[in-house]
Amino acid sequence: MTRIQPEDQDNVQETFEPLTADQVAELRKHQPLLLVWRVVGAQAVLGLLVATLVWLVSGRMAAVYSAVYGALAVIVPAALFARGLTSRVASVNVGAAVLGFFLWEMVKIGLTVAMLFAAPRLVNDLSWPAMLAGLVVTMKVYWVALGFRKVFYPVKPT
Repeated sequence: MTRIQPEDQDNVQETFEPLTADQVAELRKHQPLLLVWRVVGAQAVLGLLVATLVWLVSGRMAAVYSAVYGALAVIVPAALFARGLTSRVASVNVGAAVLGFFLWEMVKIGLTVAMLFAAPRLVNDLSWPAMLAGLVVTMKVYWVALGFRKVFYPVKPT
């Protein structure tokens, strides 16, 4: 096994230099920010596709409603989370952004769990497999967003 020897910390110099405004602009051209509303929109589209597939396979409207409710258990909290992160308060400073992220993530998780607990009361003749299919497929859009950079991270032509 190869061991990496630690650097001599006494001879290490601080070489950190902040980026200029032009360098930041160039970096953002090549690595744009994620558009969270596109992710929420993709979740809605995939939720409808799952509901359509459930309808084609089962033919039962109760299963379709269950799949839609499962998708909504992800989409509604994600939309609330996106709204919270894109508000002015979240962009005041770094501390507010970090606190806002954790706060809205807790709200998102809490709302998702509450919607799942309420599902048997709100959806008549609930189909758990259909609801979980809608939930899981819609939740996996986050991973898809990492893979399809051109869709979710648009680069403006220069």
